[in-house]
Amino acid sequence: MGLFDIFKRKKKKNKVEEHAQSNSDGEKNRNESDDELNAASQSNDFNGDVNSSEIKDNKTDSSEDNVINEQSEKSEIENHHEEVDSNAEKVAEYADSNLDDTKTKESKIDNNDEKANNLEQPEQVEPNASEENQESESTNDDFENANDVSLEDEENNIESDNENEEDKYDKGLKKTRSSFMDKLNRLFANFRSVDEDFFEDLEDTLIESDVGFDMAVKLTDELRDEVKLQNAKDSETVKNVIVKKMIDIYDEAGNGENNNINLVNDGLSVIMFVGVNGVGKTTTIGKMAKLYKDQGKKVLLAAADTFRAGAIQQLNVWAQRDGVDIVKKEEGSDPAAVVYEAVQKAQKDNYDVLFVDTAGRLQNKVNLMNELAKMKKVLTREIPEAPHEVLLTLDATTGQNALNQAKLFKEVTNVTGIVLTKLDGTAKGGIILAIRNELHLPVKYVGLGEKVTDLSKFNPSEYVYGLFKDLVN
Repeated sequence: MGLFDIFKRKKKKNKVEEHAQSNSDGEKNRNESDDELNAASQSNDFNGDVNSSEIKDNKTDSSEDNVINEQSEKSEIENHHEEVDSNAEKVAEYADSNLDDTKTKESKIDNNDEKANNLEQPEQVEPNASEENQESESTNDDFENANDVSLEDEENNIESDNENEEDKYDKGLKKTRSSFMDKLNRLFANFRSVDEDFFEDLEDTLIESDVGFDMAVKLTDELRDEVKLQNAKDSETVKNVIVKKMIDIYDEAGNGENNNINLVNDGLSVIMFVGVNGVGKTTTIGKMAKLYKDQGKKVLLAAADTFRAGAIQQLNVWAQRDGVDIVKKEEGSDPAAVVYEAVQKAQKDNYDVLFVDTAGRLQNKVNLMNELAKMKKVLTREIPEAPHEVLLTLDATTGQNALNQAKLFKEVTNVTGIVLTKLDGTAKGGIILAIRNELHLPVKYVGLGEKVTDLSKFNPSEYVYGLFKDLVN
């Protein structure tokens, strides 16, 4: 079954569920309305009986009622006066009681003041050098403390995370879906017929939607024939054809694609992370380490990004928060030396997974290539199959720039998969279509939120549905 068939099935299923829910709500409202009408009717019948009875009684016994009412009013006035006098006595007693309590408390406060005055005043102590050093050390720890607070807030949100996978993709792709739909609607609003000008503007619209130049050209060429074949004229039919072709092309480009992380069944699995600075590479490692630790894996981190300021401290904070171990050296040290020590420790202490953080200086491609090659040589010397995964971390908000980064890193090293971060915060989620179509690299994880649990294993069918569900009726 292809992705478009899965898409149609999910669309139909959700329509049925929405219809059933709508009928259920309508039936519930009707039942509530019927209950209210019955209650009102019964109340009116009862009040009618009572009123008719009262009218009859008033006609026959009016003189007696007047006498009884006068006596009743006098009795009520007398009872009211007695109740007021009783309440006044209670208020007076309560006030006297509070006054006694206040005097007792004032007496206790005076005694405490006398005891405090008898105490000796502490001597003023001048701060010594050791205290000044401690103050200086605490200043140096500001970075880690700041990260601790943010990570603790992030971790506390895990308990409130009850969203299922479909809801995460639905919310995470909301901006992309809305942006793409707005662009298509504007396109269809400008054309009364599907002609050559329409296809040229469609191609521009797809490129602006970050689906990639190659895919936009290929899709437009295939749509020309498809629209003629189906004799599609109205905008809704053309939209359906566009979505179907996009899904088919995306599905075809992913034939034989493996979205799973390649882990060793019995032994150490080494996963190396690459990517430019600022894309969320270190944060992704921290989240994935938490994920695997919760699965019962013994996890070790290697802080091999020794050149970016704060990278080692940031990864160390994640290690502490996740409760996993880390191998690190001082800033500026040889990254390959960090990798060597990490592999030795991982093999000696029987770790299951080793995550390796690396530098992201793509502006100096030659040095970065040499650095990555050196680390890989150290790994393969100790473990011939290592690294088992080389995951490229990309920032979805950068759109086409992320695609260019992927092309360059693919030249530098043997990238096996993509981790796409910040997908929920951008309208450029269509970049996944371009990555699969142009690079044929599987997207293995996506970031659909800021919480630790929002790093999700990539699900192509949920992605396609979340991206196009509002475009097809």
